[in-house]
Amino acid sequence: MPQAWMTPNLAYLLLISGTVALVFALVTPGTGLLELAALTLLLGAGYSATQLAVNGWAVVVWLVGIGFFGLSVRRGRGEKFWLAVALLAMVVGSVFIFRTPEGGSAVSPWLAVTVSLLVGSSGWVITRKVLEAETRPPAHDPDRLIGQVGEARTEIAPEGSVYLDGEMWTARSRERIPRGTAVKVVAREGLILRVEPFSPEAPHAAPQEGADET
Repeated sequence: MPQAWMTPNLAYLLLISGTVALVFALVTPGTGLLELAALTLLLGAGYSATQLAVNGWAVVVWLVGIGFFGLSVRRGRGEKFWLAVALLAMVVGSVFIFRTPEGGSAVSPWLAVTVSLLVGSSGWVITRKVLEAETRPPAHDPDRLIGQVGEARTEIAPEGSVYLDGEMWTARSRERIPRGTAVKVVAREGLILRVEPFSPEAPHAAPQEGADET
């Protein structure tokens, strides 16, 4: 006998919310909060499945839609086609996932269609943005700092800190560099900059006699 508060519409919303939280937890791992929210919501959805009549074929169709959604977030040909198929499968699965004693749909069709289209389309956009951000080259590439001049904020012997391009960086030098000295980046070792003292007044080397003129 189902609990009075466990309506098919509520059970469906728990399932959708848990799935959304799970997808975001997979594309942004490590926070812990999304994983906990997904587990809690999906456990609630699982409990609801024991209290209501479930159409097994609709669950399969809905899961297939989730699989097509995964294909649609990958860049390549056919991504819009896979998204359309995913939304269609999610709508059909959502409408018929729970059934009435007479065998009809227990979930409000308007609720199922609206939530499926809204969650599916907005989730697609957000997931694509997250994946693009993770694969985008880092904005602070240490290689671009080679040749630039900064200031030693601590003594570098052989390591210390330099202020360069608006940020603090760990630096290393083969010679001792006092605090406050202007330094030039000559190389990098991972995220550590290799620097040397910089003297803007240092004369340039005179050209060799007999060199070809251009």
